Amino acid sequence: MADATQSSGGDEEKTGRRDFLNYLAIATGAVGAGAFLWPVIDSMNPARDVLALASTEVDLSPVEVGQAITITWRGKPVFIRHRTEEEIEAARSVDIASLPDPQADEERVQQAPWLVMVGVCTHLGCVPLGQKQGEPKGDFGGWFCPCHGSHYDTSGRIRKGPAPENLHVPGYEFTSDTSVLIG
Repeated sequence: MADATQSSGGDEEKTGRRDFLNYLAIATGAVGAGAFLWPVIDSMNPARDVLALASTEVDLSPVEVGQAITITWRGKPVFIRHRTEEEIEAARSVDIASLPDPQADEERVQQAPWLVMVGVCTHLGCVPLGQKQGEPKGDFGGWFCPCHGSHYDTSGRIRKGPAPENLHVPGYEFTSDTSVLIG
């Protein structure tokens, strides 16, 4: 009987060591897998220079009513226009159902006089004309893409031509009455 007790005690000790070695092997494998995967996953994050361009703050105080500025954000032109009352009224008086890409002016702007949108035609990626004084503004007083003839209105909505969508509105928020953060 004494031998049976010693024998079972030795088996428990061997089982305990075996379990410990199994746990140690699993833990070592997990740490090794983590050490291997961390750099792979980290390499998928955007680089610091890309993150620096992720947002930009624009001072709107020098932009007078009727003027427009173009800034570059993420490598794309962004049109910011301080619209006149006539431009706002023209944008809001349009029958939404008649638009190829129906969207109300109120959905496209956060503050009525300020229109902020990416200045890239949604047809083939050209930059529409109409930002500078004296440039053609198309048939609807907004922007005209000379590449294939898309016409946008004073809210940046497609009204005529091959473009399938309105000019895109980036994510933005007003940080003050005269400053906007894009991105």
